Amino acid sequence: MVVISGGLGVATVSHRAYFKFAGGVQPGAPVRFGGMLVGKVVGVHVDPGNSTRIEIDLTVGRDAPLRTDSVAKISTLGPLTDNYIEITTGSEGAPLAAPGSALLSAEAFGLPQLGDAAQAMMPDLQRALQKLNQNLDGLQVTLSRANDLLNDHNRANIAGALNGVDRMVAEVRPKANDTLDNLNGMLKETRPQVAASLNNVQELTSRLKPLLDSLSATTARANETLGHVDSTLMENRPDIRAAVTGLRETLAKSTGLLNQLTQTLDQNSGNIDDLLDNIRMTTENLRTLTETLTRSPASLIRGIRVPDRKPGDRK
Repeated sequence: MVVISGGLGVATVSHRAYFKFAGGVQPGAPVRFGGMLVGKVVGVHVDPGNSTRIEIDLTVGRDAPLRTDSVAKISTLGPLTDNYIEITTGSEGAPLAAPGSALLSAEAFGLPQLGDAAQAMMPDLQRALQKLNQNLDGLQVTLSRANDLLNDHNRANIAGALNGVDRMVAEVRPKANDTLDNLNGMLKETRPQVAASLNNVQELTSRLKPLLDSLSATTARANETLGHVDSTLMENRPDIRAAVTGLRETLAKSTGLLNQLTQTLDQNSGNIDDLLDNIRMTTENLRTLTETLTRSPASLIRGIRVPDRKPGDRK
């Protein structure tokens, strides 16, 4: 609906808004859009369709860009001024509000609403005060117990205990220093032996690694062989099955033997070096004996120091 206001030839558009609380707004009160005066209130009455809310009729200038998401609310410019209707600008993408449409509204938060909110908060405040009083009572009890605990007699006992601890620390410190010195000396003495043992273990490990690799390769080849004979086993030949079963048992025993050998090496790592030295000496002796027999086979019967007999010699 378009209205010509006051005979001045200004075209206006009518709208309405609904509130739970009118805030003393009367007909003729200003209507502002983003703080700019664009119209006035023309009627304030109870909504005929819903008696729990107030309908406020207003008119604004035709060029006022009210949008569908613009919100009307009751506001004031200061504590001594009358209330008026303030309409927000809305969003740029929202369409313009149709003439005669109802605007969105937001309830004003004035002194009456503030009093109601405070009244609603009173039970919570009372419960909070009661809990605070209980906590203060508990704090008083705690302070009283702390004062009883820290009386003159207990403070004297605590001071005596601290002095005793200081004396004990002073007495133990020299012994602790001596113990640390002895430990350092022991470490210095045993460090070469430990280093030698570690070197021996490392050397033994390097010697055993090729053997273990060879055994692993043998096991892998055996597994590959077992895989190749699967097709043969399909013939259901008892002799082949028995042979494969025996081979699998042998592999299992070999694996167990390898584990036992590893455990034995771990447990007897200290004696393996001596054993290797003995084997080395025995090998050297066997090589010497072999060279001697190669040069003089008769020495195996007559002995090494007996000279060889020549043809025509007499005994």
